[in-house]
Amino acid sequence: MGRRRGIMSEQFKMEIAKELGFYDTVKAEGWGAITTRDAGNLVKRAIQIAEEALAKQHTT
Repeated sequence: MGRRRGIMSEQFKMEIAKELGFYDTVKAEGWGAITTRDAGNLVKRAIQIAEEALAKQHTT
């Protein structure tokens, strides 16, 4: 089986990390250094952004 490609771009994940306040940790130590809670919050925020984008598409 091939390795699954990431759905979110690195840049998008970095923007969310900045917004949520753990960008410095990622920059210094990599994604493996963030807490499970931070990872969950990143996913929740990405879903929220996607839902908002879809809602905008449907209203235009």
